[in-house]
Amino acid sequence: MPDSPAGPSPAPEPAGPAGPAGASSSTSPGGPATPASPAGPPTPPVSLGALLAREELGLRRIAGPEQAELLWVHTSEMADPYPYLLGGELLLSAGVLLTDPEWYVSRVVEAGAAALGFGVRPVHESVPPGLAEACERHGLPLLEVPPETTFTSVARAVWQLMADARHQELRRTARAQQALASAAARPDPVPAVLHQLAAQLGGYAVLLSPEGGEIHTAGARTAPAVRTALSRLARVVAPQERRAAPASATETVDGTQLSAYALGGGHGLVLALATGPREPGDHTVAGMAVVLLSLLAAPHQGAGSADRSAALVRMLLGAAPGEVAPLLGSDGPWTVVHARRTRSGGTAPLTAGTLGASLGSALVDTGRRPDEPVRVLLTDTARLTPQPGWVLGASDPVPLDGLAAADTRASRALARAEATRTPLLLHRADRGLTDLLTGEAAEAHARTLLAPLSATLRETLRCWLSLHGSWDRTAVALKIHRNTVRQRVGRCAELLGTDLDDMDVRTELWFALRLT
Repeated sequence: MPDSPAGPSPAPEPAGPAGPAGASSSTSPGGPATPASPAGPPTPPVSLGALLAREELGLRRIAGPEQAELLWVHTSEMADPYPYLLGGELLLSAGVLLTDPEWYVSRVVEAGAAALGFGVRPVHESVPPGLAEACERHGLPLLEVPPETTFTSVARAVWQLMADARHQELRRTARAQQALASAAARPDPVPAVLHQLAAQLGGYAVLLSPEGGEIHTAGARTAPAVRTALSRLARVVAPQERRAAPASATETVDGTQLSAYALGGGHGLVLALATGPREPGDHTVAGMAVVLLSLLAAPHQGAGSADRSAALVRMLLGAAPGEVAPLLGSDGPWTVVHARRTRSGGTAPLTAGTLGASLGSALVDTGRRPDEPVRVLLTDTARLTPQPGWVLGASDPVPLDGLAAADTRASRALARAEATRTPLLLHRADRGLTDLLTGEAAEAHARTLLAPLSATLRETLRCWLSLHGSWDRTAVALKIHRNTVRQRVGRCAELLGTDLDDMDVRTELWFALRLT
């Protein structure tokens, strides 16, 4: 039996994530009818066919198209589920409040749901004919969920399929990155990387001049129309004297997916690709190639060819920044940038490699997990500007031995930028009055004052104070629930034995946190 409310008056749906594959909006039933825009699925989408192939579920498609991609799973017994949908969901319902199938389906389609799963019994003995007809008219896949299959088991199956797809994607990108790194160590690294990239993506790769001329090519030769379009894309992303150029551009010609990426280093070279339908992980592989080619294909701040090769090898082998930086021709000062994709980044979100290229640096760390930010090291902040599709937090310029602390400040700047919806936030190096309070006595007092608090409570209190006591913005910045923020701040007040609503208390704690 579906695990849905069977009574006539289901409770309002909770806000917040519903699991690895689903989420519900924080919009209340009486609020606006616009669903929250999803930040993007943590894993590749699941095809409707793959879910239907799970025989143990007994799902049956009874209306609508055969093809659909599922990004989330959401269960709702609301009369109008529109405010709680993000788009791309498999919406599961037992039809507790279903009265007008045509209107209900139109609302589900308007919200962008990918498919509707209807659980039979105990509310309905079978799928209402009117619901199937409405789904057929609106082009919404309708699945019948048998009584013995719970909604939880359907959601678990989708999550498992997503996990399997994500595992396959990670294995593929890991193999591709290893192959590209090996190609970069060959005597002819640029052609070798291009050939390996073309093989990994199953397409055509070309290194183009700013004017669109071919320098190196790899992969199966393609049609003249495609090659002309690639040259046109190269001119779009190549640096221009009188206008800012995008870091990447895409186009489709005769069913072939085209993309162009500006390489970092100030040389104006462009990597262009022509492939079939894009697969999960293609952007990651292309981003790795952009970073490698940026290091290989042009002078990097005056460093010679031998030094660039040595820097590349040492970076691939995990050398510390202090060892590699002199080989790249700069001792700083260095600025650390943390970046994360926004919910909607225009026509196509930039890859990590092209983000680095747009900021004028090939020193990019894409992170080990999907939730980790992209990190970029800059020695020239002239191109540190808001980037479409990204939110950025940047540290103040520091010498090499200050990179670790700058990394922390960039992370905090990114968290604040996300909480305040600011595309680019720079950490302020000037501490103002705090500089007047420096000294052993002030620091000792600060340590004593904050001694009762753990590191987690200190960071929560610092973030909460920096965001003017906003529970919601602090929750966004720390990526925890707002109730957790309240509990932690309340615990701080209890341990410190003070009233955090008192501005004098807040000010003293803020200075203490800055000093420590």
